[in-house]
Amino acid sequence: MVLAIAESERVRGTTSPNPPVGCVVLDEHGHAVGFGGTQPIGGAHAEVMALKEAGTKARGGTAIVTLEPCSHYGRTPPCTEALIEAGIKHVIHAVSDPDPKAAGGAKRLEEAGITVESGLLENEVAKGPLRAWLHYARTGRPHVTWKYAASLDGRIAAQDGTSQWISSETSRKQVHDMRAKLDAIIVGTNTVRKDDPALTARDADGMPLPHQPLPVVVGMSDLPGGAKLQHTALHLRTHDPDEVLTALAGRGVVDVLLEGGATVAGAFLRAGRIDRVLAYVAPAILGNGPAAVVDAGVSTITDAVRLTVEDVTMSGPDLRISAVPQI
Repeated sequence: MVLAIAESERVRGTTSPNPPVGCVVLDEHGHAVGFGGTQPIGGAHAEVMALKEAGTKARGGTAIVTLEPCSHYGRTPPCTEALIEAGIKHVIHAVSDPDPKAAGGAKRLEEAGITVESGLLENEVAKGPLRAWLHYARTGRPHVTWKYAASLDGRIAAQDGTSQWISSETSRKQVHDMRAKLDAIIVGTNTVRKDDPALTARDADGMPLPHQPLPVVVGMSDLPGGAKLQHTALHLRTHDPDEVLTALAGRGVVDVLLEGGATVAGAFLRAGRIDRVLAYVAPAILGNGPAAVVDAGVSTITDAVRLTVEDVTMSGPDLRISAVPQI
């Protein structure tokens, strides 16, 4: 399953609105003979890719999949039928499919005489490469991660507005790698005016990575003439997070990064539309300067947006904190 998760992570960002599933096929002796990840929309699913690589060695073997195999006809035939036809005798999946249209794969496999097990490394998959898609399947909304970099005293820029660079080179590289696995990045019109971002995913040499997220600008104001995003971004003239997410869902967007600025972050927090917070905290004190968020709907301590910390790691000299709102 660890290998299947790696396959899932490898294709993340290229499959939406389909889930980035990973699959490993073992032969009847337990040797890995096929690996596969879901292909871009309209292409083969992970199970079919792994079975194709395994060929006849799949007969009598085991398929290990991050998500319950689908049992319905969509753009491609059901993966359950491919597994049955290949002679697979045992299927292990991490997460059951929450989508009612695609669920029922385990039952179909069992009816065909295949032994099915579920739940192996479920938490690692649900909080890993399938996190955003599972949220999308359950709610119909894209999953939103609010990412920001701040000083130890919570400032995202100095008093004069300079902010390059608060976080370390290591952290900035992580963010670019993350961007390359996302569907979209959201910023507000104020961020475009102040920072003129490109919102691209680049390597250490500044070259574009193979997959680029959709840049999205939120706000009523026109974009400045000559802005990098003037002709590349989807400009949504609204301040309503639900209108933004509805528009993006209509484009098949599943996994979204909210990068700026403080006003947009406050709007999404007020609306309860932040699904994860990813903070890079640099060991620096700025004293004065703008905060990471404003007008989040918190006027008293009882209104505080409480989070549960999932993970704390070092990113070069910075502290990287991943947290999710408490339910």
